[in-house]
Amino acid sequence: MRILIVEDESRIADFLSRGLHAESHFCVIARDGEEGLALALEGDFDLILLDLMLPGMHGHEVCQQLRMNKINTPLMILTAMDSVDDVITGLRLGADDYMTKPFSFEELLARIETVMRRSSIKADEDPCLRAGSLVFDRQSLRVTVNDKNVHMTAKELAILELLLSNPGKLFSRERILSNVWGLNMDPLTNVVDVYIGKLRKKIDQDGEESLIETVRGLGYRLDLPPGIGSQPNRSSKI
Repeated sequence: MRILIVEDESRIADFLSRGLHAESHFCVIARDGEEGLALALEGDFDLILLDLMLPGMHGHEVCQQLRMNKINTPLMILTAMDSVDDVITGLRLGADDYMTKPFSFEELLARIETVMRRSSIKADEDPCLRAGSLVFDRQSLRVTVNDKNVHMTAKELAILELLLSNPGKLFSRERILSNVWGLNMDPLTNVVDVYIGKLRKKIDQDGEESLIETVRGLGYRLDLPPGIGSQPNRSSKI
């Protein structure tokens, strides 16, 4: 992929460029907001990695200007600004994801995979993943069961998308931790089991077998019973 890195700290910009180049990506670095905006408007990039505290033009303004100019390139904000208001502002201005510094490179790669998977959904394709009465719209991030909206946290959505996108595939607790929380989480934590329990309470139907199967000692998978269909998997498996 062609990736634009808008970052004024040389150490971070070079670290990102070297790491992404090792993953076979071509990177261009912009050192301030105005240069980043100009390159994004003129260049043909597959992904933009954007800092917020930039000289010349704040990252929020860069993001806003790009979306106002109909530049829909997937955009991830990478910043030390970690308040809830900062996150909400960035996402509302059109960012596809928001990561706070410091972050692990492995988590960044996993987040990039997720962002690019979502952006690959074409306009003429159904963006929804289905399992019986459960429908997950990956564009609006809305989940319904029997046509009723179900409130989901960001982590619950991430786990559900992972399992629905790969029906029948077994995911270990460690793999779910890596994809949803990043690789810095303690592998002995029971957070995955807790969130799976929360998901089951929200999506399972009374008197019916759970959509999420526990494979004792190995992990979890969404194994659809006969007669229950799901959307064809249009995303690359993680």
